Amino acid sequence: MSAHPLDALLERLCSGDAEAAEEVFRTYEPYLRMVVRRQLPARLRAKFDSVDVVQSVWADVLRGFRESGWRFNSASQLRAFLTKVTRNRFIDRVRQHQRVLDHEQPRESDDLAEIAPARQPRPSEEVRADDLWQEMLALCPPAHHELLRLKREGKSLAEIADQTGLHPSSVRRILYDLARQFTARTAPDAPEEPER
Repeated sequence: MSAHPLDALLERLCSGDAEAAEEVFRTYEPYLRMVVRRQLPARLRAKFDSVDVVQSVWADVLRGFRESGWRFNSASQLRAFLTKVTRNRFIDRVRQHQRVLDHEQPRESDDLAEIAPARQPRPSEEVRADDLWQEMLALCPPAHHELLRLKREGKSLAEIADQTGLHPSSVRRILYDLARQFTARTAPDAPEEPER
């Protein structure tokens, strides 16, 4: 009788049993992944995972059993071998990615606008925006055109009030009335507001 329950599984593995190979992999995989994760630096986690390393090791081990006739006397000998191979494979992966990491430089957050410029509107969107702008200008008296232009530039109510000489609540009321008129005009099926 085997001293360790995995020894019987190892005998089946050495005889070429595919199910035994799967069971051995499931048995050792968590341990081998832990071996990799303990050594994996945070900056390399985006490059590869412990699963990648363990699966590539296991593919080589299965090839070794099938083609090279590898044999192990005990489960502990197999575990030591797998641990050594996993560490070596991990070191190879780190060396491969280290060259890339040495040349990578983190970007400053201020540079993000330079990297990804804002999406430009499509010509059809520009035409619709111009049509909308003309409709809005037609709805409001010429005295409010400046107020509308400032709002279009993204000015706050306080900034518009400062530049037009109006009170901020007056600016808010004018914009609200304009929005209500525009909504009523563009949605003819909408019920009319009752008079106060």
